[in-house]
Amino acid sequence: MKLTSYLNDHKPNEIRKPYIIAEAGVNHEGSMDLAKRLIDEAQEGGAHAIKFQTYKAETIASKDSPYYWDISKEPTRSQFELFKKYDKFWKKEYEELKKYCDKAGIEFMSTPFDAESARFLNDLMPVFKISSSDITNFPFIELQCSFNKPIILSTGASHLWEVQEAVNIIEKHGNKLCLMHCVLNYPTPNKNANLGMIWDLRNKFPQHVPGYSDHTLPQGMEVIKDAVLLGAAVIEKHFTHDKKLPGNDHYHAMDKEDLKEFWRKWSFTEEILGGFKLTSLPDEEPARKNARRSLVAARDIAAGKTITSEDLTWKRPAHGISPKFIKDVIGKTASIAIREDDVMKWNMLS
Repeated sequence: MKLTSYLNDHKPNEIRKPYIIAEAGVNHEGSMDLAKRLIDEAQEGGAHAIKFQTYKAETIASKDSPYYWDISKEPTRSQFELFKKYDKFWKKEYEELKKYCDKAGIEFMSTPFDAESARFLNDLMPVFKISSSDITNFPFIELQCSFNKPIILSTGASHLWEVQEAVNIIEKHGNKLCLMHCVLNYPTPNKNANLGMIWDLRNKFPQHVPGYSDHTLPQGMEVIKDAVLLGAAVIEKHFTHDKKLPGNDHYHAMDKEDLKEFWRKWSFTEEILGGFKLTSLPDEEPARKNARRSLVAARDIAAGKTITSEDLTWKRPAHGISPKFIKDVIGKTASIAIREDDVMKWNMLS
């Protein structure tokens, strides 16, 4: 499944199989072998795409940049220092990872965090993902829109008016847009997930594709499943090969087994969802014929008698005249003798 065609095929107010992005970020920790392992395991788990993050510490954060994460899990107290630990990959490495993704059969993506990385990533991926942290970075949004590719925009820690401002810029350029509900809370407690905000995004921006970028713990993958049922078509969740590793994004990430568990649950959910247009099912046909009612003679009716309401009742099965036609039956003449409890048929009347 290709993301560009998936976005183009989106139909509002329809729940369907989600497009899953495994957000590897920098969980490769500078190891090409580990990055390739993440690609293989994301593909094995059933992700449609794997996404990395491309940055240099010097261009993403000043040296005075305080932490905003759980320091019991990631003790680094400076954003600059944390980014410096994981900013080893650049153009050559991502070109290699793109080729590896093509071979593995999974789409390559990476979120750029500066103009230089955005320009060289443009040659490697079908869409641009704009981080919640850049939702007010209008010149950077403009730059990514200029590549004329679909945009995925996360809306974490944003007010509606801030989302609207960013959307206005993207709409001006005409890029296809996926708006992702997101909570910048690492990890996000279940009480803060606020999946109901997906509905607000759908209602306020019905012309755009809804999505969800998740930072909750992957307990059974229930949060993601519920997000899809609320309309999120594109799902992004941090991905790791080992959730027990300390630091960075390992502790709230899913792994390949979590992803497999999601697909097992989604298979059941998809089965019970069925169609999205109200209609009678073929398997309900026996019930239509036997559990619905017909008009039935409440007493013996002599041939030639004019039918009155007192002559009629309604009982199962629906093999005769439907009760909805009772006003058409009253006033007609019995063309034959009708016995009590006979199911009324049109050929009995004249």
